[in-house]
Amino acid sequence: MTESQEGVLADGGRPAGAEDLFRRLRELGISFETVDHPAVFTVEQAKALRGELPGCHVKNLFLRDRKGAMWLVVCREDRAIDLKVLAGLLGAGRLSFGSPERLMKYLGVIPGAVTPFAVINDKGGQVRVVLERRMLETEPLNFHPLDNAMTTAIGADDFVRFLEAESHAPEYIDLG
Repeated sequence: MTESQEGVLADGGRPAGAEDLFRRLRELGISFETVDHPAVFTVEQAKALRGELPGCHVKNLFLRDRKGAMWLVVCREDRAIDLKVLAGLLGAGRLSFGSPERLMKYLGVIPGAVTPFAVINDKGGQVRVVLERRMLETEPLNFHPLDNAMTTAIGADDFVRFLEAESHAPEYIDLG
């Protein structure tokens, strides 16, 4: 069992793991490449380990407001994020980071393994996916495949198609 598969989802089910994700991508006819590496928990650790992996590398912010609404904001790794400004862009109240328990309950991953691929676990559609528009200009896009000891590269159009197939059509924001 990988770290990303510990816990129970909001629907009582067991979280999907990397192999479940890969099977789903193949079902959708989506091309992807995955490399294994030591587990990483921060952008800094990922930068040190990734070597020459081409493309866009991201950071993923699992956020919530006081009313319990949740967002997964995905942006370029070097992008500085001001949560007050982001709240305005999203039309949200005060934003804070979601707890590890909430992260597992709705996305089925642990801190350090947050990824937009985790919407495969959000069958109830509770988490809104928000993408930085400029991030999609550099390909491939690189994400953890529900396991922070791997990185999966995928084309931008295929990535959006995956999100839509999982009933999580993304919202887009401009961060400058």
